[in-house]
Amino acid sequence: MALPPVFAASALYDNLLQAALRQFFDRATFETEPIPSLSSDGRLAIEPTGDPSVLSVRWFGTRHVLHVPAARPFTDHEVRLARAIGAVLAARYRAIFDPKQMLERGDLFRGAIEDRYIAAFLDEGSYVRSGDQKRADLIAGVIEVLRVAALSSYENRAISSGVLLLEGDADPVHAPRTTDMHAYRYTQALTGVKSFYRVCDGLETVFLVNADGLVLDIVALPRWSRDSGAEARLGVTCAGAYRAHALATSGNRNICVVLSPNHEIKVFADGVQMYTFSNARWHLLDLQAKYQLWAAAVGEPVLAARLLQTALDLADARQGALFVVLRDPAASLPLLVAPGDQLDSPKAPPPSGGVPSRTQLMYMLRGRTATTVDPAVLAGLARIDGATVMDSTGRMLAIGAILLHPEPLEPHSTLAVEGARTTAAMAAGRYGAVLKISEDGLITFYDRQERIWDI
Repeated sequence: MALPPVFAASALYDNLLQAALRQFFDRATFETEPIPSLSSDGRLAIEPTGDPSVLSVRWFGTRHVLHVPAARPFTDHEVRLARAIGAVLAARYRAIFDPKQMLERGDLFRGAIEDRYIAAFLDEGSYVRSGDQKRADLIAGVIEVLRVAALSSYENRAISSGVLLLEGDADPVHAPRTTDMHAYRYTQALTGVKSFYRVCDGLETVFLVNADGLVLDIVALPRWSRDSGAEARLGVTCAGAYRAHALATSGNRNICVVLSPNHEIKVFADGVQMYTFSNARWHLLDLQAKYQLWAAAVGEPVLAARLLQTALDLADARQGALFVVLRDPAASLPLLVAPGDQLDSPKAPPPSGGVPSRTQLMYMLRGRTATTVDPAVLAGLARIDGATVMDSTGRMLAIGAILLHPEPLEPHSTLAVEGARTTAAMAAGRYGAVLKISEDGLITFYDRQERIWDI
């Protein structure tokens, strides 16, 4: 006997909710329990638990409870994302039983549903009441255009492009350069125009789109951001190549969406990079919360910020590196770095006309710190194969060091199946805070042999 439509739809949407929660909160353990509920009409509730490491989501007579370690409770952005997921699913559920809403909110069912979650997060409060979803639909539409562009190429080269979506109807920096009758909408139809892929590169230039989705201009974003008078947010906000994109969204409701040359979709809002779409899935970056955990482990905020910023720049350039900040270098440096790789170990000068060793080549770095050398120099040193090792003040102890594993691997240790850089990072995590930058763009923080977070 077939299920009534309302029960079939309830089961489907509860499964969608579970899938979304598992996708975006993969660091959490997940429990589901049936409860008496008044929410069978499609209302969804994020329930307070009194414990910041526990998130409870109730829908259709089921409670989904997510647990994370107490040392890393749910952040404000994670709770906001859970609410956005719920708002989208609840809106879609209501619409399928209301022909009027289905007609009015057709955009809600277009494109990838994950894009709707991101749009609802960025336009907080959308999809709650009828008529509130216009901006969220526009954001999702912009993402969809760049998704299509990511699958294309132009003259055998990867495409990059970008959009600055304004909170208002007019450009706040420049006077109008065309009349409204010439404006066109930023929609997927543009991807059928061959020259669309060459009009802007998403790095220096972007389309300027107003709150109605009309293309107003093509602007040089670094200059536009400076002329807008926006104040950059303090701290680590994004890779250096995208500072202008973050600045353009600082202190306003502007949203910048970029397809990078690495085929990533990057989303900027509130003066920081909020999301990235890479490896076929969305990632909430939560840079501020992750920086705080990293800074607490390093113990020196200036050093922590310099290393994380360098890591973001290297990851965006798809260059690998390994940073190790030792807690007790006097005890751990001899265990982790061979004497020949230690900058401060005594070495005889090379014979006249002889070739210096790699460590002698770096003699000018003895006593220098990662916060006093130029950021470009630090990035260049980090690109050398091996690890950049320092103490908690940032004093550099080794450059390009091949780390030792003083303890033998256990038979079933995860170290035995990881790559060389990951193995070194996990081993070094016994002695300090470690940032591993992979050539696929992933940044991982290890501390005390635990994997703390990924970016």
